[in-house]
This record gives sequence, structure tokens and C-alpha cells, in this order.
Amino acid sequence: MLIAHLSDPHLRPPGVLYQGLVDSNAMFAAALDHLAALDPQPDLVLLTGDLVDEGTAEEYAHARQMLARLTAPLLAIPGNHDEREAFRATFADHPHLPATGSLHFAVGDQGPVRIVALDVTVPGEHHGDFDWAAEKWLEATLTAEPTRPTLVMMHQPPILSGIACIDAYNCRGGARLAALLTRHPQVERVLCGHVHRFMQTRFGGTLLLTVPSTTTAIALRLAPDAEPASFVEPPALLLHHWRPEAGLVTHHVPIGRFPGPYDFF
Repeated sequence: MLIAHLSDPHLRPPGVLYQGLVDSNAMFAAALDHLAALDPQPDLVLLTGDLVDEGTAEEYAHARQMLARLTAPLLAIPGNHDEREAFRATFADHPHLPATGSLHFAVGDQGPVRIVALDVTVPGEHHGDFDWAAEKWLEATLTAEPTRPTLVMMHQPPILSGIACIDAYNCRGGARLAALLTRHPQVERVLCGHVHRFMQTRFGGTLLLTVPSTTTAIALRLAPDAEPASFVEPPALLLHHWRPEAGLVTHHVPIGRFPGPYDFF
């Protein structure tokens, strides 16, 4: 099973630039082009939040138009730049989304790997929160299939990255989430967005990964008093490849066209 993982496209209305500088729509179109050229094709596409930038109806309408190009099923969760009810309405045809409340869901009919989506967004805020209701839901959901290989997807990572400007807006309640995950060894990865960078760390007895944005990268400035900044670095996506004999292998895949292929390796 091949699972493509995108995040944080920050789509704008047609003709409008992200932050007035960057064509996030064109960069997301390039990401979709890259997916379309993959061989074999992904069986599933995950999107871990910040689909749009301001949560407007016009942005979501344009997002659905762009996403119509996907041939594989899409599983998406909101980020802090999304508006939860507008997001729910945009994907009203996705039967796994709940009709009310947080947009948690679990999907197990797309292949051997189960996808558990955790909506940790706090409406009107930029940080996330793994609250008691999310904890109760996740415990019950993971308990229901204790031996099925599982990916947990969420927007804000429940860790500190070392980048002070983004760590102020991480997911709170990370220690409780880590304790819960240690009781569920079937969780192969925790997949996050939000940071606009690739990171990997041990968390809750498994691996936690963040995927780069398809648009800009938050500057890797690790000094505690560093000024916040972003760069237009090469965007990337992740490919999670599940095989029974090998388990899950995750690949970091730059988006774009590059010199090659050459006849050496």
C-alpha cells in the first residue's frame, strides 16, 4: 500500500498570492502534477491541514476544484488556518467525517493500513489541544483494532521542534497523548503538518513525522530568541510504503523536476 502525504498548501482564491508574495496555488498544482506522475500511483492521499489560508468559501471552492484531479481517495483534516464548519461543508460528501463536533475519524477500508485522524484544532486559535474528549475518542478507536497497522494523523505536532516561533503553537497535552500511544503498539507513525518542515522523532513508543508544506518553509532558526521567518525552499511530500514483509517505510520526496535519470546509482 502506497500512501502519499501532503500538508499546508495554504490555498488562496484564484489570482491571489499567499502572504502577497508566493503563488501557493501554483505550487500545490505542481505537487498534484508530481503525484500524477508517480509509478506506481498512490492508493491513498493524506492531507494534514491548512488546506486554505483564511477559511473562506471562495478558497474552499477553489480547493475542491484543484483536488478533483486526484485519482486516489483523499483523507483530510483541518489545520489552524482552516475554518472547521466550512471545512466540514466542503467535504460533506466524505462519509467518514462526523456531522458535528471535532472532525475525528477512522478509516480502515482503503487497504491494510488503518488511518486514524485526530482533529486537535481549537477554533479561533493557532495552537492545538489534545483534550479529554479527544483522549477518550482515541483510546476507544485504537482499542477497537489492536493489531491493525495504524497511522495517526493530526495537524499541530505534540512536541517541541526547537523553533521557538512555531513551538508556541504546538499541540498541548502531548504527554498524555504519548502515554496513550505507548499502550497501542500498532501505531506505526504519528503524522503531522503545521511546522512547514520535515522532522522525525521518537514519540509515545513510535515515530512522529512532520511533512513539509507544499508552499513555504518556516526558517530553521534554533536560537531561542530568533526572529520568525520563512523561505521558499524546495517543497516536498512524504510517501509511506507498507509491505507485509517489510512494514512501513517513509520516503521524503522533493516536488519538482530535477536533472536525470542517469545510468548510475
